[in-house]
Amino acid sequence: MKKLANEELNRISKEEFKSAKKTPIIIILDDIRSLHNIGSVFRSSDAFLVEKIYLCGITAVPPNKEIHKTALGATETVAWEHAENVLDVIEKLKQENVTVFAIEQTENSIMLNDFQPELAKKYALIFGNEVKGVNQKAINASDGVIEIPQLGSKHSLNISVTAGIVIWDLFQKM
Repeated sequence: MKKLANEELNRISKEEFKSAKKTPIIIILDDIRSLHNIGSVFRSSDAFLVEKIYLCGITAVPPNKEIHKTALGATETVAWEHAENVLDVIEKLKQENVTVFAIEQTENSIMLNDFQPELAKKYALIFGNEVKGVNQKAINASDGVIEIPQLGSKHSLNISVTAGIVIWDLFQKM
C-alpha cells in the first residue's frame, strides 16, 4: 500500500466546507485552559463537519498562535462563537430544540457505547475544564450525561482525546 500524498486526499476548500451539509453536532468548550486542546477540538470538528463550537468562560478564542498550531486552519472553517456563561449557551440551545449532553462521569450517565442518537435531533456536547471537568451547574442544566467507558486505573482522558472519541462515535452512528 502506498501512503497518499496531500493532493490525493480530495480535501475540500474553506468555501466548500462552509457550504457543506453539517453533522448536527455542536461543541461547547467550557473553561478549557490548554490552547492546544482547543486547537485539537477545532481540528476534529473540521474532520467530521461539526456545525459549530461555543468557547465559554476562560476558553481562549482565535486568532491565537498556539490554537492555530494544532488547529491547522480549522478555526477558519468551523463556525465558532465566544460566550462568557455556559449556562446561557445551554439555555439558548435548548430553546432552539437542541438536545444538550455533558460529557462527564456521573451517577446515571449513559455509556457512550450504549448511546444511540436520534437521527432527527441536533446535539450539543459540553466538554469541561481539564482538572475540574464539566461544571455541576452545566451538568444540572443538561438533558443528560454521556460517559466514555474506561477500564484502566486513571479513568481520565485528555479533553481533546475525549472530544475526538465522542465526535467520531456520534458521527458514525448518525
